[in-house]
Amino acid sequence: MFGLHYNLERSAIGLVVFIVIVASIGGLIEIAPLFSIDETVEEAPDMRVYTPLEVAGRNIYIREGCYACHSQMIRTLRDEVERYGPYSLAVESSYDHPMLWGSKRTGPDLARVGNKYSDDWQTLHLNNPRDVVPESKMPAYRWLLRNSLRTDDLGEHLTALRTVGVPYSDEQIVNASLDAFGQANPDTPEGDGVFERYGDATNVRTFDGVPERLTEMDALVAYLQILGNLTNAAHQPNQAEAE
Repeated sequence: MFGLHYNLERSAIGLVVFIVIVASIGGLIEIAPLFSIDETVEEAPDMRVYTPLEVAGRNIYIREGCYACHSQMIRTLRDEVERYGPYSLAVESSYDHPMLWGSKRTGPDLARVGNKYSDDWQTLHLNNPRDVVPESKMPAYRWLLRNSLRTDDLGEHLTALRTVGVPYSDEQIVNASLDAFGQANPDTPEGDGVFERYGDATNVRTFDGVPERLTEMDALVAYLQILGNLTNAAHQPNQAEAE
């Protein structure tokens, strides 16, 4: 083995050819599964897209680096399933750009945190984690309640997502700003529009407890409350049997 390596190092052309061969093998191993991706990703007829408010919340989640301490992928290990719920399916991340599976858990996995806690709990926790979890090491994000949410560019965000395959309609894109406001203000005409465009199961309520004002807290809580609920595929009988 050492003799072969020594001889390759003495031949520039031979070394380059060998590197190309090895890199090609590695690339093929990575690329080959993509040819059968339509067969390996589960079907989820009930899968829905993120609302504009949830998209804004996801952007804030990324901006604040939440993904660095919280993963969003429950593995098939029994202890993870017992703690967090059904293991994550590929289809559940099909509209995530970028995906936020993560690899580190300073805090718990959030793949199925949606509606696990109340909006009040989530707001208190983000404003000052020690108010609800005394031993928490998570920093406080008090500015989320103070910062008004920017909504004028949400149509552009939805357009960008449609470019990479998320099936937003023209109507959803045109009404993105209004729908963001309406989702956090249920007793308004805009709130009714959210149900029309995203379905009756959409969370439409005052997430941060302050009506008539749309904040970054509204957006982030709305995003957290939908995690694990874009589709019911993970709770189907065939997966329950696999557990």
